[in-house]
Amino acid sequence: MNTEQIILESQSPYGFGETIERLTKAVEEKGWKLPAVHNLQQTLANAGKEVLPVSVLAICHPAHSGRILEKDAERSVSALMPCRISVYERYDGRTYISRLNAGVMAAAFGGIVETVMKETTQDIEDIITNALK
Repeated sequence: MNTEQIILESQSPYGFGETIERLTKAVEEKGWKLPAVHNLQQTLANAGKEVLPVSVLAICHPAHSGRILEKDAERSVSALMPCRISVYERYDGRTYISRLNAGVMAAAFGGIVETVMKETTQDIEDIITNALK
């Protein structure tokens, strides 16, 4: 499996700030929560390192995550929670969105984890599609 299958990337037709705004709105419209936005550019600037804008939206859907976290056998998957959508600029001046392709990894887990990961992947793709309209 190559990284192009594990990490999905889309180019946004919008600038960095507007892409984050549109994603935030699409997350809420899909019924997901946005407990945190990590501004990695600022975090690194605080450590004396300059990078182009990059923020990570940590999103969660309690109904999805609850189905996994309610059982001890599946709790180890919490290392993949919450789901993350990264928004960043490249030196070409364009804004991009990347995310983990949990649907590809889902089969390795099987059972309820596989089911939830596939549903989650579809939701995230819907969120991104709606944000980029």
